Amino acid sequence: MSRLPAPTAEEATGKTAEVFGNIKNVMGRVPNAYLAIGSHAPDILAQTLQLNVALARSSLNAREREAINLIVSEESGCDYCLAAHTPLARKAGYSEAQTLQLRQGYFEENTKIDALVKFVQILVTTRGTVAPGYVNAFRSAGFTDQQVVETIGVVTAILFTNMFNRVNDTDVDFPAVNAL
Repeated sequence: MSRLPAPTAEEATGKTAEVFGNIKNVMGRVPNAYLAIGSHAPDILAQTLQLNVALARSSLNAREREAINLIVSEESGCDYCLAAHTPLARKAGYSEAQTLQLRQGYFEENTKIDALVKFVQILVTTRGTVAPGYVNAFRSAGFTDQQVVETIGVVTAILFTNMFNRVNDTDVDFPAVNAL
């Protein structure tokens, strides 16, 4: 049960109604996480959505971005984002079995994606400065310095919603995914 009460999208007013209207135009509905975030901080939700638009224009493709979203959400323990991003990963071309691999921090079929999820897993599960060997391995797999920064951007965006959903205990309004 969500801890931060949120009105329906139709009940929203002002800036919140504007942001919800934009989401509904793109997605056809306003997911529960966005309802809760936008009801309490519409400017934060608008900024988060703007970051996601910028990331969609980055040099990372949808498969790479969804691989990041899955491993970060798994490591964060965010059932909401796992449920939301698994169908997006499937839409980006991953099979169900491949989404499970990504959530476990590896990808057998592609060494570049494998290096990506391993780098991101290190980034979100360790403390302090990331050892140079991890950054060098990421670059050696074919990622550019620009993509290092863009990868951190995707991690930042998904971590925000992961943390919010963990605090809010957001009601999942996507099909549940298999536990690992």
